[in-house]
Amino acid sequence: MRIALASDHAGFLLKGEIAELLHELGHETVDFGAPSTDPADLPDHVYPAALAVGRGEVDRGIFVDGVGYGSALIANRIAGVDAVVCQDPFCARLAREHTDSNVLCLGGKIIGSAIALEIVRVWMTTDFLNTEKYIKRVDKVREISKRHLVPLDQLG
Repeated sequence: MRIALASDHAGFLLKGEIAELLHELGHETVDFGAPSTDPADLPDHVYPAALAVGRGEVDRGIFVDGVGYGSALIANRIAGVDAVVCQDPFCARLAREHTDSNVLCLGGKIIGSAIALEIVRVWMTTDFLNTEKYIKRVDKVREISKRHLVPLDQLG
């Protein structure tokens, strides 16, 4: 898979560790920045990465900021993106199984790298529970998005 990576300065170091893990798992990464630990505005990096996910230019995204919520707020404003914040492997498994999420957001200031890497590993290796119950629920959420988010191919 091709995975978009993005962070602000607070997530820069953890983003690098995640990239190494993803490469070990056989994935390709596309890094949208931040390029260092120098102060950086999260939207400058998460927004283009989320667009790449929404447009299907990458398969998934993993975004790292201080807490994870800023990345999720930005990403979930893009049609075709279903971003989740996970702080443990159990939530990562459920986020894939139950919601078919395509963007994982992590808080580099609140979880250590060992747990973050396990969250990524679980999220990347867990499949959506493709059963009627979960398909129906995910379809309801996608219908809400269709009513309220402009499809990317209709933007000027």
